[in-house]
Amino acid sequence: MAQTKTLLNLFDFSQKVNYRTEILAGLTVAMTMIPESLSFAILAGFPPLVGLYGAFIMGLVTAIFGGRPGLISGGAGATVIVLIALMKSHGLEYVFGAIALAGVLQILVGLFKLGKFVRLVPQPVMFGFVNGLAIVIFMSQFEQFKVSTNGHTEWLTGTPFLIMSGLVALTIVIVVLWPKFTKKIPASLVAIMVVFALVMIFNIDTKRVEDIASVSGSLPPFHIPNIPFTFETLQVIFPYAAIMAAVGLTEGLLTLNLVDEITGTKGNSNRECVAQGGANILNGFFYGMGGCPMIAQTLVNLSAGSRARLSGIVAALTILAIILVGAPVIGKLPMAALTGVMIMVAIGTFEWTSLRIFKRMPKSDIFVMIVVTLITVFLHNLALAVLIGVIISALVFAWDNAKRIRARKHVDENGVKHYEIYGPLFFGSVAGFAEKFDPAGDPAEIVIDFKDSRVVDMSAIEALNSLSRRYSKLGKTVRLQHLSPDSIKLLKNADAIIEVNIAEDPEYMVSEKD
Repeated sequence: MAQTKTLLNLFDFSQKVNYRTEILAGLTVAMTMIPESLSFAILAGFPPLVGLYGAFIMGLVTAIFGGRPGLISGGAGATVIVLIALMKSHGLEYVFGAIALAGVLQILVGLFKLGKFVRLVPQPVMFGFVNGLAIVIFMSQFEQFKVSTNGHTEWLTGTPFLIMSGLVALTIVIVVLWPKFTKKIPASLVAIMVVFALVMIFNIDTKRVEDIASVSGSLPPFHIPNIPFTFETLQVIFPYAAIMAAVGLTEGLLTLNLVDEITGTKGNSNRECVAQGGANILNGFFYGMGGCPMIAQTLVNLSAGSRARLSGIVAALTILAIILVGAPVIGKLPMAALTGVMIMVAIGTFEWTSLRIFKRMPKSDIFVMIVVTLITVFLHNLALAVLIGVIISALVFAWDNAKRIRARKHVDENGVKHYEIYGPLFFGSVAGFAEKFDPAGDPAEIVIDFKDSRVVDMSAIEALNSLSRRYSKLGKTVRLQHLSPDSIKLLKNADAIIEVNIAEDPEYMVSEKD
């Protein structure tokens, strides 16, 4: 009964909800999500409405079913960038097929509870991921200072540049100063409305949302991707679907961890995976460009005071309302106001703490953080950045542990030489382990004591096997002592291919192995 209640309880009704804060935060999130979704859709070559449909579907489904309150999802650039090559080579229908397949893969990750593996991401990788995204968000705002004429893009100059810069600066000033007066109304929303009012009252000629693309349309129509349902089609779309799923889940689960840290609460990573997958399947069948959690909009939401699911629902419904009826109004919003808000989000996203502790961090951690940041900034491939960061961290960990293998030696009253091993025996330390022994100079019997060590992997087993053979060729005996239960189990599982003697040890109740 309790389990059923947990499954059906989509909302925590015991949570006290500040409806005004949630609604205002949702409106602010929608205002910042619309131009970004439009920009990425146009960048990928999709119809502009595909971007807004993606933001609506992704935002609504994950707000209701996602892994935690406060997390905002939409048509994120990280996942859209993955699909650009497929769009150019096979067209939009194949893109929708890949998005739906990515959703299936994400649901499988959630159902098999694989979301927990995001815990393996070290803190320096988290720092690099967040800092890289902050820089990407910041740098992308400079695109608003450009204008396209006859397919040629150039920087604004003269009066248009000064107007744009002035309005962006005014937005930033309002966002910084408004919280000093009151926090009841989000500073970002106030800044957008003030700049909007100034532009309308004084009829200031500046770049607006409608200059990017039209945002007018109808409800997302149901549409089965018009692609051949063959193995050849699967071969085409699967790599893109897999990469999109990986990027979406990586960015989503890292963002979820970030929200957990900010709010001091715990989210459900596997539930978030299933929600993302379900939303992307719907995107594939309802003309949406897909997506994942968006760190910038999530931080806008949290900074506006939202802590419940309502703000995400309000943001998604606002986007739908704008598509249906509000396009003429939202099209008049000055891009300068949205640019200023996003610049402040980028500044707030950056982990300034990582710079303060820079000198105190191990050099390897600094290297990992910088590598992850650079890959995120220049390749826009979050999955690759995190994967490389985790691999480097794992190799550094292995190298550090490999250097810790030690051996204390002594000969007892019976003429038996004892090697007391310290540190784990694994693939990284086997070379150092082998150097500790002197088969030619040792007595007829030696004991290797593993009381302060562990046999970790197949490389360690092979190292023991090789060492035993070296002594055996000289007519000498090697016995292993004080092995941990897991080490004994590992050796017994490999007893068909190794030749080692485990010394009888009453303390561990280990029988001798001949």
